[in-house]
Amino acid sequence: MLRRPPYPASLETRKETEKHINELLDMDVIRKIGHNGIVEITTPVLITWHDGKSRLCGDFRALNNYTKADRYSIPRIPHALEKLAKSKYITKMDCMKVFHQNGVKPNSMKLLRIICHMGIYKYTRIPFGIKNAPAHFQSMMDTIFQEEIYYRSHIKNLSHTTISLYNLCSEDVVFEITKERRDAYERIKHELTNAPVLILPDNFELPFKLYIDAACSQGLGEAIHQRQIVDGEPREGVICYISRQLKDSEARYGATKTECICLV
Repeated sequence: MLRRPPYPASLETRKETEKHINELLDMDVIRKIGHNGIVEITTPVLITWHDGKSRLCGDFRALNNYTKADRYSIPRIPHALEKLAKSKYITKMDCMKVFHQNGVKPNSMKLLRIICHMGIYKYTRIPFGIKNAPAHFQSMMDTIFQEEIYYRSHIKNLSHTTISLYNLCSEDVVFEITKERRDAYERIKHELTNAPVLILPDNFELPFKLYIDAACSQGLGEAIHQRQIVDGEPREGVICYISRQLKDSEARYGATKTECICLV
């Protein structure tokens, strides 16, 4: 660890830094360190810009190099779908400056010091730029919400629709917007704004139906349905759509073998 000086900054960046520093002081996220104390560690601040907005981060690369990585797993969207079963209300929440919601132990604050043209400050809460901040926050959210965590699912035949666009990612393909690719792009936009209403697995004792489609030579498509009792009437609805492109070797398979790929 070193005592590093602040980075050179433009007038605009200094103004943004002052705004963030004053805001964090008011929230007691940071505290100023007196000039009389011996400070062995200082980390320059960085201003990151996104969509016209800025965020204050610390350049904690030196600290991160000595930090053991937290391998906490980030949840996958498809695995959480069934947790929405029988839900009546869906709520979306956003934590302001999420990492600052977690406190820091007093003996760790000496490692979380930042320096700028306004002076030296120490964090009392987890700053942006720390290696394990995302994993720690995800763990906290999982603990708080547990079974309430949920996500959305898939669009029908997405892989087949987007195959002409994915081909542009190949190194030997000339980047050219053809009518086929433009139509695919417009269709994706339409599907995103007119997505079908998906149902949730209501009762795992009720039978599920798997519809598969491997008729084309480009991709596979599947849909999982369930027939449920709604208002006393049996109704069949879509739980999720699944699709992917065929590999080059799979594209040469016969119809029967390709259909079997859908099943597995």
